[in-house]
Amino acid sequence: MSKVFVLDTNKVALNPIHPGRARLLLSTGKAAVHKRYPFTIRLKVAVVQPQVEPLRLKIDPGSRTTGLALLNDVSGEVVWAAEVAHRGHEIKKALDGRRVLRRSRRARHTRYRSPRFDNRKRRSGWLAPSLQSRIANIETWVKRLMRLCPIKAISLEVVKFDLQQMESPEIEGIKYQQGTLFGYELREYLLEKWGRACSYCGAKDVPLEIEHIQARANGGTDRASNLCLACKPCNVKKGTQDIRVFLAHEPDVLAHLLAQAKAPLKDAAAVNASRWALFQRLKQIGLPLECGSGGLTKFNRTTRGFPKAHWLDAACVGSSTPPVLHVKGIVPLVITATGHGCRQLCLMNKFGFPRSKPKQAKRVKGYQTGDFVKAVVTAGKKTGVYVGRVSVRATGSFNITTRAGTVEGISHRYGQTLQHGDGYSYQQKGEAVSMPLF
Repeated sequence: MSKVFVLDTNKVALNPIHPGRARLLLSTGKAAVHKRYPFTIRLKVAVVQPQVEPLRLKIDPGSRTTGLALLNDVSGEVVWAAEVAHRGHEIKKALDGRRVLRRSRRARHTRYRSPRFDNRKRRSGWLAPSLQSRIANIETWVKRLMRLCPIKAISLEVVKFDLQQMESPEIEGIKYQQGTLFGYELREYLLEKWGRACSYCGAKDVPLEIEHIQARANGGTDRASNLCLACKPCNVKKGTQDIRVFLAHEPDVLAHLLAQAKAPLKDAAAVNASRWALFQRLKQIGLPLECGSGGLTKFNRTTRGFPKAHWLDAACVGSSTPPVLHVKGIVPLVITATGHGCRQLCLMNKFGFPRSKPKQAKRVKGYQTGDFVKAVVTAGKKTGVYVGRVSVRATGSFNITTRAGTVEGISHRYGQTLQHGDGYSYQQKGEAVSMPLF
């Protein structure tokens, strides 16, 4: 299982320990909770010349989700794992909305000064805000983990998706795609695009074959937009039939398949555009940085018999991966980037004009939306103990989102801050986080 991070009284990182030992130190008063997510305890004494085992942080960057794994190279034990869900798509959507409003205002010919947007230039190495957000998320967590445990090296997957090969696998000329990794980029892209399931019947955990939506016998091409995944029975049953004839009795499946087939390669392009910028950011940290290819990551994972998962991919990044990895009992922490709020002063109507009052103070009675709190209500209809994320109100009567749901109207007088909001939300993979109540 994932271990608990330990700091001494001077915030010096020590070896992570078993949760049972951490629970014993807390119950005997020898340590206190330093951080809830990721769970970290802090000893009440200083450790002189601590003997620490160096750990390696492995990173599998992705467009939507990045896998993180802390590994002991000597024992092959995965100490801790996480999956960071990025918010790049939300940022892109917000910027699109802002651009529409601004363009609408400019089109009214009511400007009182000359436009300045033609005078602005992008600096060298500029990246879109959605890509910058992904890089910043990874850099933030690398630096946080360095403060919590003795990380001595970093392994990073620097993958490059061949967009030209995805669009035209039949390309001729230099036969660069005929090497040992021929077809890897296309197959991996299709697996991600179609959710590792049959496009026709939805079957999972079965052998999948690359299927031509429009059969080559009927003039279909090998472009990625004409390819999907199908289990063997569906592939044989369809044969060379037209897709509209084959799915005539399943219009919903047909509509979804045709829409998904036209999905752009923006996720692969995002990884390509940001991979070297991320490499340079991590290089500036000063730790030894190992790079590995996507083909090597997949080879390490398949030869060790692990299923597909972002954190397992991270554990298999690079040539330094031990022959045997111990991952039994590891439950990765799912970290979702939520941001730190919006800098927009007020909401806009469809015409681009203010429709609400200016925002109130961000912090109310010492609390801020996103903080993890513990409220012990001793009187009234809502008597009880509530632990969760708080949403502040100017009146001082807050809402707390717990595992059981949202509780409204809890006075700030009953609250106690457990951890300040840091722009991320947390939960265990497949289940809600069991928040420690110490």
